Amino acid sequence: MKKIALLIVLCLALSCQNKEEVDTIIFNAQVYTVNQDFAIAEAFAIKDGKFIDVGTTKKITDTYQSQNTIDLKGKPIFPGLIDAHCHFYGMGMNQQTVDLVGTRNFDDVMKRVLDFNNQTQPRQIEARGWDETDWEDKTLPTNMLLNRLFPDMPVILRRVDGHAAICNQAALDLGKITVNTKVDGGEIEVKDGKLTGILIDNAVDLVLDQWPQPTNKEISKGLLDAQAICSKFGLTTVDDAGLEPEIIDMIDQMQKEGSLKTRVYAMVSNSPKNLDIYLNKGIYKTDRLNVRSFKVYADGALGSRGALLRAPYQDKDNHFGLLLTPVSELTEIAGRIAKSDFQMNTHAIGDSANHLLINTYEKALEGQNDRRWRMEHAQVIASDDFSKFNNILPSVQPTHATSDMYWAEERLGEERIKGAYAYKQLLDAYGKIALGTDFPVEQVNPFLTFYAAVGRQDLKGFPEGGFQMENHLSREETLKGMTIWAAYSNFEENEKGSIEIGKLADFVILDQDLMTVEVEKIPQTKVLQTVIGGEVVYESESLAK
Repeated sequence: MKKIALLIVLCLALSCQNKEEVDTIIFNAQVYTVNQDFAIAEAFAIKDGKFIDVGTTKKITDTYQSQNTIDLKGKPIFPGLIDAHCHFYGMGMNQQTVDLVGTRNFDDVMKRVLDFNNQTQPRQIEARGWDETDWEDKTLPTNMLLNRLFPDMPVILRRVDGHAAICNQAALDLGKITVNTKVDGGEIEVKDGKLTGILIDNAVDLVLDQWPQPTNKEISKGLLDAQAICSKFGLTTVDDAGLEPEIIDMIDQMQKEGSLKTRVYAMVSNSPKNLDIYLNKGIYKTDRLNVRSFKVYADGALGSRGALLRAPYQDKDNHFGLLLTPVSELTEIAGRIAKSDFQMNTHAIGDSANHLLINTYEKALEGQNDRRWRMEHAQVIASDDFSKFNNILPSVQPTHATSDMYWAEERLGEERIKGAYAYKQLLDAYGKIALGTDFPVEQVNPFLTFYAAVGRQDLKGFPEGGFQMENHLSREETLKGMTIWAAYSNFEENEKGSIEIGKLADFVILDQDLMTVEVEKIPQTKVLQTVIGGEVVYESESLAK
C-alpha cells in the first residue's frame, strides 16, 4: 500500500514538472473571447502580461501551473473595456472643481458654488455640469447674481457638454471680453447693451485661455483620480479626445514610472503648433500610450444649439448653429494629416457639419483606404450621407441618444430626427462602430453605454419599446463596439480588444452576464475585478464571496 501511495506522489510530481509555469491561471469561467468566431472559453493562462493560452478548464489546468490559480465558479469575463471617446484628463481635473451634474435649477447651481467656495476658499472657481434642458425653467440665467456674490473672483460655470458657459464679470475681464468683442465660431450674448455672461463654443475659450494653469501636482492628482474611477468601471483603455502635448508627456511619464496603469489612446488637440510638433515627431507608441491622431472640431453641440445644421433649428428661427473651424482651415488640416500616418478624428454633430467633413475627408484621402479617419459623434446625418461612411469610421456615444431623446426632436423636427443617433445605419455603412461615453459629459459607467445601445431607454424604461429602435445594436455588436472594434479604431486590434493568445491580458470580471441578463438589469452590472496586463488594478470586496 505504501508503494502505491509513493507511486502516486511521484506521478503527480512528474506531472507538475511537465507543466509550464505561468503567472496566473483562471478557470471555470464564462469567457467571452470576442475573437473572430465570438467563441466562449472556460479558462486562460497569463504570462508576462499577456494571454499565453485560452481554452477549456481541462486543457489549461493540464498544461499549466501557477501560484495564482483562480476558480471563478462560472462568473463572466470580458475583454478589458475600451471607451472610444472620453475626456479622461478633463474628468480627473473635474474632481478638483464644482460638480454641477444633476442640478435642477440655477438656485441649485449657486448653492453648490457657494458651498465649494466656503469649504475651499479658492482663488478662482471653475464648475461644470449644468444642463438647462433638465430645468423646469429652461431660460438661461444672466450673471447678475454671480457678479453680486463674486465681484472680484473669476467664476466660470460650464455647461455639461463644455460648449457653453456662464461667466461673471471678473471672468469676462480675464478674457478681455466686452460688448464689442467678436469671435469666429462662437457667440457672446448681449442684451440691452450689456453682457449677460453667456458664452457659446469658441467664445468660452477666450476665458479658458487666460485661466490659471494647474500645477504638475494637480495634474498628477487629476490623472490618478480619473484612473481610480475608470478602473472601478472596468475600463482598461481610454481614448482621450483632445490633449495638449504637456499633458501627454505627463501621462507618458506616469505610465513609465508605474503609477498610471490605464492605457491611453491620445488624440492631440488641433492647433498649428501641435500639428507641427507631432507631424514632425511622428507616431509615438508604447504598451500603454498611443499618440497617432488629431482631434478637430467642426461644430458645437446640439443642446446649446451650436451643432451646424443644413436647415434652421426647429425651435429657433433662422439659426443654423456654428462652424467652429473655417472650411479653408479644415481643408488645410486634412491635407497635412493625409500626408502622414496620423488619423483625423473630427467632432461633427449636425448634418451640415457631417456632410462638410465627409467631403473634406474624401478629397484629402484621394481614395486611400484603411486610414480609419473617424467621425466623432456623427450625431445627425442626412439620409443621402449614410452610404458615404463606407470609408469613415463612426465613433458614437449611445448615452447621448438616451440623454437627448426628450428634447432632440424639438431642435430637429419630425423628419430630421430620423437620421439622428442612427447607430445601426452607421454600423451597416462602415461594418464596424466604436462606442464611448464622452465622459464627463455623460457618466463614466460603460454599462449605461451597453444599455443605451441595446435598449435605447432611460433608467425608468422610457420610452416604452425604446427610442427609434430600428437603430439599436445587438448585444454582440455592442460588446464588439466596446472592445475589438474600439481597439480597431485605434489601430490596436492586434494587441487588445479580445481574449486571444499573444494579446495583452486586459480583462474584466463582472457580477452578471451582459449577454444574457434581462435588458432592464444591465445598468446594475458591477465590476468584480479589473485587470490590465495581468495586474489587478481594481477588485471588489464581493469577488471572494
